[in-house]
Amino acid sequence: MEKAYANPGPLGLMGFGMTTILLNIHNAGFYPISAMILAMGLFYGGAAQIIVGVMEFKKGNTFGTTAFTSYGLFWLTLVFLMVMPKMGWADPTPHGYMAWYLLLWGVFTLFMFFGTLVASRGLQFVFLSLTILFFLLAARDFTGSDIIGRIAGFEGILCGISAIYLAMAEVLNEQFGRIVLPIG
Repeated sequence: MEKAYANPGPLGLMGFGMTTILLNIHNAGFYPISAMILAMGLFYGGAAQIIVGVMEFKKGNTFGTTAFTSYGLFWLTLVFLMVMPKMGWADPTPHGYMAWYLLLWGVFTLFMFFGTLVASRGLQFVFLSLTILFFLLAARDFTGSDIIGRIAGFEGILCGISAIYLAMAEVLNEQFGRIVLPIG
C-alpha cells in the first residue's frame, strides 16, 4: 500500500504570496524595505518554499519541485543582494545589472507559465502575473522609471493575492471535501 502525502503546495504558495505582497507594498511606494520584509524573504519566501520543493520531489512532481525550489532560492538571493552590501561583503548591484537578474527570472517564469497550461486557471494566473511582475521590475531597473516601479508594485500585490487565494482554495477544498473556493 502506497503512503499518501499531504499536499505541500499551499504552504509554498502562502510563503510566496505573503512575501510577494509585502515586498510589493514597498515597490508600490508605501513603505521602505525593512527587517520584516527581509525576514519573510529568508524564512517564509525562501526556506519554506525550498522545503516544499523537496516535498514535491518526494511526490514525484517535477514542476512543483522546480517552481518551489527555484522561487525559494530567488527569495534567498534577493535578500542577500540587499544585505551583503550593507554588511560590507560585496558592492551594491548596479540597477542595470539587477535588471538582467530580474529579466532572467521573468524568462524562467514565462517558461514555467507554459507548464501551467495543463493546470488550473488559478495556477495559470499566478504564473502569468508573476511573469509580468518580473518583466515590469526589469523594465524599472533598465529605465530607472519610478512609475514603472509603482505599477510593478501594484501588479505584484495582485500576484501575491492570487497565490494566497489559490493556497487557501486548495486547503479549504481538501478540508471540506468539496469546492469551497473555485480554482478553475
